[in-house]
Amino acid sequence: MERISKERFDQIFTGWGGHKILVLGDVMLDEYLWGNVSRISPEAPVPVVEIAEESVKLGGAANVALNVKSLGDAPILVGVVGDDRNSERMMSALNEAQIKSDGIFVDNPRMTTIKTRVIAHNQQVVRADRENTEEIPDKLIEKIMEFVKKKIPDIHAIIISDYGKGMITHTLLHELIELCKQNNVFISVDPKDTHFMNYKRVSLITPNHQEAGFVYGKRIKDESILKEVGWGLLEKLKVEALLVTRGEKGMSLFEANRTLTHFPTRAREVYDVTGAGDTVISAFTCAVAAEAKYKEAALISNHAAGLVVGEVGAAQVNKEELMEELENFINSAAYTH
Repeated sequence: MERISKERFDQIFTGWGGHKILVLGDVMLDEYLWGNVSRISPEAPVPVVEIAEESVKLGGAANVALNVKSLGDAPILVGVVGDDRNSERMMSALNEAQIKSDGIFVDNPRMTTIKTRVIAHNQQVVRADRENTEEIPDKLIEKIMEFVKKKIPDIHAIIISDYGKGMITHTLLHELIELCKQNNVFISVDPKDTHFMNYKRVSLITPNHQEAGFVYGKRIKDESILKEVGWGLLEKLKVEALLVTRGEKGMSLFEANRTLTHFPTRAREVYDVTGAGDTVISAFTCAVAAEAKYKEAALISNHAAGLVVGEVGAAQVNKEELMEELENFINSAAYTH
């Protein structure tokens, strides 16, 4: 069973916050069109959504940075946008969130990634994506690595947020992992299945169970296959830890010291899983920056995920909410020390 003593909890959260965490990956905008449905279109058997409100949120790696900031640490966001109207909206959203944009690079031929979701009665009706997924050019990789090298002496961890939109290339990954190893910097990855075998020797990788099963070549249907897939990937990738997120079944943490720990889900109600993976990797990495052990970081991130899936859209949890959630858990009658 997942356990953390009150004393250890206090120790971790006393040292929590203020750490510089570099978030590198595919930045995007999440656009929401909110409305109501009262009729079906006469043109086709589809609902007609009467839009009442519009909103834009930071998505992808930008949402990871927002999670890191909400949890009390200082994100350094590194990403690529196009030279277009949506990049201006991105900069405006970053400014509003008080996240610096000096690590955002412009790739002129590219369009800024935007996902538009139409929501009616708190249910997503449809999503439309506008994006380029070509890999960024080598010249841009050089500029990005120059920026990261300047920041590396002051950062406590790096999060790679890979959505497969072209930012994370083999060359960039190789240079970044080598840099982290040389500087003893913790590096966590929210993976894209097509890049999986390029993440060798990172500290932590956080696939969901579908991604893990697909990459290994076996669909995870039971605990036996989960163990085969988890240990197999851990060995192939030579990572320190593999955290498999399993939806309503919680999470499973495989560690290089051959320990496996299961964490049952903490979600009370699930409205929307959008951005839940961002919250998991952000909370885990912030916990490690606060000197939590991997099992403790997994427990903390499991509770953080349980909070955000109860809201519609990509949500964030702040340090105070997370502390309250964990304190309630530790003090609950069902909890055993």
